[in-house]
Amino acid sequence: MHIECIEIANFRKLKSVRIEFSGETTVFVGANNSGKTSAMRALQYFLIEKGRNPFSLDDFTLSNWPKIDEMGAAWERANTEDQPLPEPDWAPILPFLDVWLHADKEEAHLVQKIIPTLDWDGGRLGVRFRLQPKDESKLQKAYVVARAQSHSLETTKKRTEGDLSDLLWPLSLTDFLKRRLSDLFSIEAYILDPAKFSKADRGESQPQPLPDNAEPIGSNPLKGLIQIDEIGAQRGFGQTTESGDPDDDGTLAGSSSSRRMSHQLQRYWNRHLDPLKHSSEQDIRALAAIKTAQETFDEKLMNGFSAAIQEVEKMGYPGITDPKLKISTRIKPVDGLNHPTAVQYAVTTQDDGNTVELSLPEDSNGLGYQNLISMIFRLMSFRDARMRVGKANIQSEEESDVHIPPLHLVLIEEPEAHLHTQVQQVFIRQAYKFLRSHSELGQSEELKTQVIVSTHSSHIAHECEFDDLRYFRRLPIDAASVPLSCVINLSNIFGAEDETKRFVTRYIKVTHCDLLFADAAVFVEGPAERILIPFFVEHQPELNALQQCYISWLEIGGSHAHRFKDLVEHLGLTTLIITDLDASNTDRAKEIPRRDSSLKTRNYTLKSWCPGVEELDVLLDLDEKLKSKKYESQHFSIRVAYQRPVSVEFKGKREEALCNTFEDALIMENLKLFQNHLPSNSLGEKFKTAIDTSSDLEALRNQIFQALEAGGKAEFALDLLYISEPIKLQPPSYIREGLRWLIKQLNNQQESLGVVNPKPAEDTKPQKGHDH
Repeated sequence: MHIECIEIANFRKLKSVRIEFSGETTVFVGANNSGKTSAMRALQYFLIEKGRNPFSLDDFTLSNWPKIDEMGAAWERANTEDQPLPEPDWAPILPFLDVWLHADKEEAHLVQKIIPTLDWDGGRLGVRFRLQPKDESKLQKAYVVARAQSHSLETTKKRTEGDLSDLLWPLSLTDFLKRRLSDLFSIEAYILDPAKFSKADRGESQPQPLPDNAEPIGSNPLKGLIQIDEIGAQRGFGQTTESGDPDDDGTLAGSSSSRRMSHQLQRYWNRHLDPLKHSSEQDIRALAAIKTAQETFDEKLMNGFSAAIQEVEKMGYPGITDPKLKISTRIKPVDGLNHPTAVQYAVTTQDDGNTVELSLPEDSNGLGYQNLISMIFRLMSFRDARMRVGKANIQSEEESDVHIPPLHLVLIEEPEAHLHTQVQQVFIRQAYKFLRSHSELGQSEELKTQVIVSTHSSHIAHECEFDDLRYFRRLPIDAASVPLSCVINLSNIFGAEDETKRFVTRYIKVTHCDLLFADAAVFVEGPAERILIPFFVEHQPELNALQQCYISWLEIGGSHAHRFKDLVEHLGLTTLIITDLDASNTDRAKEIPRRDSSLKTRNYTLKSWCPGVEELDVLLDLDEKLKSKKYESQHFSIRVAYQRPVSVEFKGKREEALCNTFEDALIMENLKLFQNHLPSNSLGEKFKTAIDTSSDLEALRNQIFQALEAGGKAEFALDLLYISEPIKLQPPSYIREGLRWLIKQLNNQQESLGVVNPKPAEDTKPQKGHDH
């Protein structure tokens, strides 16, 4: 048995999404504010049973709030007109979580509560957990009464103190629910029909509607099937004061229970080791030793306090019939762990040739190690609680609860907190193994474990299999009335294209790029561009806005950038591809670009993705608008930027320069600067010689072409970083135009997401006829 997927609807940013679970570890990735935390909260709130209702009105998707208020206004009008109250229509706006399981026919006895029909023969099963009114009629009446009282008070106040309507409660049904939702709503479970399970479209699902006559199941149908544990993002490290019951697992967000190791040890002791529970022969020996110590200590206390007690007796108390004073201690085994220094770290040092062991309290260890040790110990505790290790097994047998849940779901939020990169990677590799490290687990098919991790760490994402990543993508406001998100399953992006998938996944792992957490991506052709383009962004005022955005810079040649096409399109990630014209002849040999020479580009990105043109003459004169591609249904765009014709003045003559690479474009558009300020490395010297000795532009182009064939581009770019006046080094115009386009796209994107814009470029229109 395992969870195939979940569907979340009407919960915060998740209007309607499907999240498919991997067999072992599923990792939630995505930019900030993309819905990862919302998904974790949905799992916690709907599936983890607690004594209180954790939901609030803020958990309803914002786009549904006007519908709630419209419903309340209709009730109020009917009540004012002494008409029957309209039937509530809650179904389309209620938050819910669908859990889709896969179970074999042999497991029918475990899932009998959620089998939809008698002819079920194994396979998919679904359960919906929905937050809904406990009593719709009672809620209606409570609201209209509250509004009538508010209206009456409003009328009175208006006559005596002016208009105070904004201060009166409730102003609307949403205002009413802000206070009363936890009292009037509860979670109910419903059986779903596997035959109506539909495919999700690019991260957005269409959950099946419940029949009008659907009846809730009653008790939680997953109880006994799934054990759910959670490690929250807020783990309380570095705090000087601690509170909380060590028996409280603190699974709900905002729990104040301690995450100190000493508290976790107490909790583990209480569940699995306490000698006072089901005492064994070894436990009895330990308890006898404690009793002897307690009696010795009592005797010591009585002797110590005897003088003080005698002083009290001089006052006439106790009398003959009064009870005598006695001082007694009570030593519990767990008291040895109930103090701040219960857990210490041993440090060995040398003193005159002797090894001395010193001890430091738990708080003296680094936050990273505290976090790592705490998380590992909690995973072990979750596993042992599931498998009834130690005293928990005896207690379960006495309570006739010997059944081990066939599925264990563990939620881990942001495990990277305080951990350096190597430890992050070790943790994500080992977490699942810790949960399976038991003689009855291992490779067992009957007892499954699934781990869900949300993270902002590219290091954790890179350590995982690409198929296990789920990308949370923010949708723009113009596609909905409020910011929403969808979830992309990265396992099925490439389909049967195994070679492309291998290339992309290996590239992401090797380069540790942060593509999955960025607001936009910039693909560059080679190391020189990767070095100098961020340098231009830093030092050119019109490009500084990009420093305020989360951009993933990827160094990948034009011959490979097209391999990212499926990934970019599925992520819906605004992307600028800065590439080379890469002119070639009919034999595909590299050529200096020239007009009317039947030359073509060798660049696969330009030929097969955008703009989809191969002829060099067409590319040279292509309209700027055709260099971008807009994906209307996904609300994002991509653009290519490659060398375009520029007008330059050389040796007293102005001519059109056609460039083939970033380096020759950079030289051509900074001729005056490079005549005196070229780096002194090998390539820089060749460029300077070419500028000095060439008689005309054509000769200069030929010498630069020959110089670039010898390599040294990265060294040349690195030396340019030390130029005395960085602002004088101008980016090639094709790069400037591409970056200005990107600024405009990010401005539009942030406006659509309802956040503050980065500083816009001074002018986002391409400059035509740019002279150098």
